[in-house]
Amino acid sequence: MSEAGPTMPFDMWSEWFKNNMQEGAPWMMLSPGEEAHVKTKASSGKDPLLSVVEKAWEANPLQSVLPINWVEITRSLQTLWMREMRDPARATERAMDYNMRAWSAAMESWNKTVSRLWGIPVEEDEGSDSRFSAPEWETNPYYHTLKETYNLASEYLLAEAEETDGDVGTEEQRRLRFHLKQFVDAMAPVNFLLTNPAALRRVVETGGASVAEGTRNLLSDVQEGKLTMTDINAFEPGENLAITPGKVVYRNELIELIQYEPQTEKVHEIPMVWMPPWINKYYILDMQPKNSFVKYMVEQGYTLFVVSWKNPDASMDETTFEDYMHKGPLAAAEVVRDITGSETVNPMGYCIGGTLLAMTLAYLEAKGENKFGPATFMVSLQDFSEVGDTSVFVDDEQIDFMERQMLERGYLDSSSLYNMFNLLRSNDLIWSNVVNNYLMGQKPPSFDLLYWNSDNTRMTRNAHSFYMRNTYLENNLVEPGKVKLDDVPIDLSRIKQDVYAVGAEKDHIVPWKSAWRISQLVSGNTRFIMANSGHIAGIINHPGKGKGNFWTNDAAEKANTPEEWFETTEKHEGSWWTDWAKWLSERSGKKKDPPKMGSEKHPPLEDAPGTYVKER
Repeated sequence: MSEAGPTMPFDMWSEWFKNNMQEGAPWMMLSPGEEAHVKTKASSGKDPLLSVVEKAWEANPLQSVLPINWVEITRSLQTLWMREMRDPARATERAMDYNMRAWSAAMESWNKTVSRLWGIPVEEDEGSDSRFSAPEWETNPYYHTLKETYNLASEYLLAEAEETDGDVGTEEQRRLRFHLKQFVDAMAPVNFLLTNPAALRRVVETGGASVAEGTRNLLSDVQEGKLTMTDINAFEPGENLAITPGKVVYRNELIELIQYEPQTEKVHEIPMVWMPPWINKYYILDMQPKNSFVKYMVEQGYTLFVVSWKNPDASMDETTFEDYMHKGPLAAAEVVRDITGSETVNPMGYCIGGTLLAMTLAYLEAKGENKFGPATFMVSLQDFSEVGDTSVFVDDEQIDFMERQMLERGYLDSSSLYNMFNLLRSNDLIWSNVVNNYLMGQKPPSFDLLYWNSDNTRMTRNAHSFYMRNTYLENNLVEPGKVKLDDVPIDLSRIKQDVYAVGAEKDHIVPWKSAWRISQLVSGNTRFIMANSGHIAGIINHPGKGKGNFWTNDAAEKANTPEEWFETTEKHEGSWWTDWAKWLSERSGKKKDPPKMGSEKHPPLEDAPGTYVKER
């Protein structure tokens, strides 16, 4: 063993390491593909280290507040180490390069400090990482070195994951990258009191009160079982959210249907019905007046109806996906036709609501009963072959686990989806709040979108299993006849009405290239546009803000891939809402007097936003 010293020739050291380590570590004989599959859940009970990590984290009261999967992170670090050890010569060379760069960064930090002391001008780093906005990260040599070392280590880990991928599959590689990124984000020095200069400064400024307040915030979250992201007392649907005037005109076991009061003397003769996702509250479309999509469309002269989904409980565990279709879009459309007298209804589906809408349209086409007009799909998936990092949370094993949980509860607990979406943007949605709430000892901000994000809903067991297996697991929607609703085979290519589809440039839930695929799946003419920003901010962008941009392509029929579509796009400043309103106005008939609120058969039941949206 002693001969393997630092003076040993590099090629001899590599050969010695391979021969000796393989004798006592059978995993060194695995192929890259075999090694990647060592990550199964069952192995956590066999690997002593993973077993210890799993038991330790499960016993930690913080695990309910910080939904970080330390077992998978540990497994990913093991996997990366195993990859590197196949070529120890390269691993050592890379490590030496990292050490040299870290040493150079440290020397540069101290040189800048000396220069500042002597009054010599120093070129400051142009940092775009808001986590390191405190001035000490640049002016203090200790913190500057710490920051640079962290950045180099992060860069090293993520680069190694790419450069040592071997022949593993795309999903295994994505899983590795995702969990390494979770580790990198968690280990940022700003997330710890003793290495966060702004938090330490606040301790001094408050005489230690910030530590006491941070501790109180932490204990409160542990008791509640989740991280507080916003002041939950600052908002209330019907008070300062979802306040566009309207009436609940219909209610069944799954939905309340809201009709909004007209805001113009004349309205388009063809009404609209919106299908929001049933895993979220509908009022993302009707936040405060300054960013309400509902208010904007009513002011453009549209007769608008919106579905508000019920938050299901254990008594609804047998509710099927077909129930969501019949008691959702189909029931809503019948009520809209009765109230407005219009035979045609223009539908819109947002996210998973768009997936349901596409399946409903294909079902109606198969039966020859489609009375819906031009359809709009906002950040919605129909082809699930590429779902980005969401795939990390979806495989047979994890779906089986969720289904076992649902058998006990009768529904999918909302915390499962809540934690998943937060992990997809852990720096923005988890660690920034850890710093603000616990280290700085400050109250969570009052932010309407974060309040909505925390106001999540459950999903019925039967419908969830049907949806997940036919979309994320098996991607059956793209195969004509593979999915059946009420024993009726559906085919998306039979959808022939005009389609307006929206993707978002930085969407981490519905990648825009996947949202574009609807243009290839349906037979109708499709206008696809891409908004900037993400899944929510890209969609909720009121024109009055004067912010944002979007891309269009009037020759989209010539594109065979999303990359081809984007090559010839035209960029526009502002909100895509204006483009959609123009497209829709050409397909919504003439202007006429507004219909009455409700009808004899469906009289108003109560004021919007109704009761379902307030269920916790």
